[in-house]
Amino acid sequence: MRKPRSSRSPRPVRQARLASDTCASPAVVHSRSLAETVKLGHTIGSLARGGEVFALYGEVGAGKTAFVRGLASGLGAAPRNVTSPTFVLIHEYHGRLRLAHADLYRLGSPATVAHVGLEEYFDGQTVVAVEWAERALNELPLDRMDIQFAHHSQTERTVTLSATGSRAQETLARVVTQTSHMRAAKVSKKDASC
Repeated sequence: MRKPRSSRSPRPVRQARLASDTCASPAVVHSRSLAETVKLGHTIGSLARGGEVFALYGEVGAGKTAFVRGLASGLGAAPRNVTSPTFVLIHEYHGRLRLAHADLYRLGSPATVAHVGLEEYFDGQTVVAVEWAERALNELPLDRMDIQFAHHSQTERTVTLSATGSRAQETLARVVTQTSHMRAAKVSKKDASC
């Protein structure tokens, strides 16, 4: 369910920037199954403190919604309720923190993102996951984690996590520490070439 738009004046448009535009070293997770992708999301959700923004990129079927299902689980929300919010655009899930899950696949143009109300969730308390985030770069906060999903087969995928901003970089550091001990996923740090 979408929150009503406030009567605040519109925010100025920010310069679009991917996390890969920074010098922070991304983390790469090699997932061998959909269950491992869900587990990665669960781990990240369990580490969330509120206010995190996850910008999700990847082709159809790459694992974005499965990741959000795990994220919801890690936040204490019912993962079975997580579906791609294709026609509603934003779904909310409630656990120990609120999760706003946006799917921008069906948006006609990036200009329509400003009318969706996504910025209402950037309140510093809500965890936000945005599928097809490339359609909303001007609307997303610069302090976020960009997560790129690339599938190599029906079950195997590479998940690259990059962070900009202090909150996202702190989250990424916690994720790397936590996932390096997981048997289900192999985590490596890419060398930053700055």
